Amino acid sequence: MKLQILLLLLFSPLLAPAADRPNILWLSAEDISPHLGCYGDPHAITPALDQLASEGIRYTHAFTTAGVCAPCRSGIITGMYQTSLGTHHMRCRAILPEQIQPFTKQLQDVGYYCTNNSKTDYQFTAPAGTWDSSSGKAHWKNRPDESTPFFAVFNFTGCHESGIASAAKYQSVTSKLSPAERQDAAALTTLPPYYPDTPATREDWKRNYELITALDHWCRGHIQDLKEAGLYENTIIFFWSDHGVGLPRGKRWLYDSGTHIPLIVRIPEPFRQPNQGIPGTITDELISSIDLGPTVQRLAGVETPEHVQGRAFLGKRLSSQREYVFAARDRMDERYDIIRMVRDKRYKYIRNYEPLKTFYQYMNTPEKGATMQALRQGYLNDQLSEHAAFFFSPSKPVEELYDVSLDPHELVNLATNSAHQTILKRLRAAHIQWVTDTKDLGLIAEPILITRQEIIGNQYDILRGSEDPTLYQRVARTALLASAGAEADSMLIDALSDNDAAVRYWGAIGLGNNAQQAASKQLTKMMQTDPASVCRTAAARALCRLGRPRVALPILAKELKQGSQWERLHAAIVLDEIDEQARPVVPEMRAALTPRTDLYANGKYVIRVLNRALNQLEGTQRLVP
Repeated sequence: MKLQILLLLLFSPLLAPAADRPNILWLSAEDISPHLGCYGDPHAITPALDQLASEGIRYTHAFTTAGVCAPCRSGIITGMYQTSLGTHHMRCRAILPEQIQPFTKQLQDVGYYCTNNSKTDYQFTAPAGTWDSSSGKAHWKNRPDESTPFFAVFNFTGCHESGIASAAKYQSVTSKLSPAERQDAAALTTLPPYYPDTPATREDWKRNYELITALDHWCRGHIQDLKEAGLYENTIIFFWSDHGVGLPRGKRWLYDSGTHIPLIVRIPEPFRQPNQGIPGTITDELISSIDLGPTVQRLAGVETPEHVQGRAFLGKRLSSQREYVFAARDRMDERYDIIRMVRDKRYKYIRNYEPLKTFYQYMNTPEKGATMQALRQGYLNDQLSEHAAFFFSPSKPVEELYDVSLDPHELVNLATNSAHQTILKRLRAAHIQWVTDTKDLGLIAEPILITRQEIIGNQYDILRGSEDPTLYQRVARTALLASAGAEADSMLIDALSDNDAAVRYWGAIGLGNNAQQAASKQLTKMMQTDPASVCRTAAARALCRLGRPRVALPILAKELKQGSQWERLHAAIVLDEIDEQARPVVPEMRAALTPRTDLYANGKYVIRVLNRALNQLEGTQRLVP
């Protein structure tokens, strides 16, 4: 045993003896919303989880910080927003600063045996010793002796979106369900109004329910293991999901369908604080997924470091409850879409930083699903309902506001409603304050972040350690101006001459959004001389929107050929967006389809985007905006 641990065990007055400290078990699921019986879902068959809820606390307002797994999981293990760490883009490679560690390190320091079975997906390389064991064989049963308290994580992968999309996986995961546990797709009454009511979508919706029932069996098994070992009454159990349902407009999105999760916590009587953990409790306290780690630390008697952004919601000496929860969407595989969300108990505010992008950008993974295919075909045939067709609009509102208590599917945007302007302004201000306080790295273009990470060593310190004290204010302000309309043009033109590429980028994006002819000269100069590739690409995009592709295309083709991973992706996306204007550089686009071993996944994201663009240019009928 390390000397540090021995000293803590011998001399810390705050640390209870091992026998008096709780074991803590996490049962985590993938890709499910609160479609459980205990949450009132009329079709759910989840007796084990319903029983767990009757013995513990059921949280009705728990939310994740993103609508997709890896960014969320980086936040869960650190207690930090992914947008502060640089883990916000799906499938990125961030580096943690030395002072930020997975919260399990501190649990181990006070004697906890920490195991993970077995998903990590943190988007950074976990420091050595993060887990005592992390594999498909990791288990609390393997701890050194029975007196050692444990923190054990088990993750159920069966309800991942692939379990809906793949018939083989669905059949495998649900193979042990009884006939009484099967669903009748035609009888389901909960199909969301933004889906077409077709046999294919109903089959997907049915599979979602049956996969959750299989999850319930899995949870029952883990609970039974504790009971058989005599540990049920000294183990605190958490059940949660990493984000919402793995279907379109759920997973990857910031609507409640993508961020609202089930959360159940059972606390045995000896470890309850006054008014906490009372069996059958239902609470509407706002919980963020980054609060899970600090809560485990508090229950284990460990102090949370000051830099941690999550807060403990159980245990002793709790801070004030949250007024808001926040979430972010950034690059999802091969497509960028910067969206931010703030929510209180009743209202949801969404800010679309790239409103000229359609909701349903073409992305390889979700396109494999039957529901997405039904949506695309329904749109092509003009057979979608108003609510379903809306997500094929060529652009998005800059701001969205929903009264989620009255409009749980978030269909009626109140942002322009005169009666809701006070609420809109309050939530808008909360959003801007959060972006500023947390130093939202998502507002800095990814190629710039990667370049600066290579210099500084991580992304977290890019803004916190900057010698330019006003940099982040300028970035955040210009990012907002980029979608503020023509009234912001003069300020956007000024941004083109800023000394920082992160600001210049948004200046060019905004002028392109507004098709500002008066800036043509400045944009041309920027495209030809700016030292940052992503700024040259943003200026070329703007010039294409000004009707000047002839001068812009050589620059885009050059960036596509010579750029690094994410620089090439930015150029490929612009070429895809400009449609027919890109035809003169089709040969260069074809040449860029060759996989490159020096790039992440051989540059597959660039290849996906270019394939999509070339299919459209070479005769394949385009199905989406």
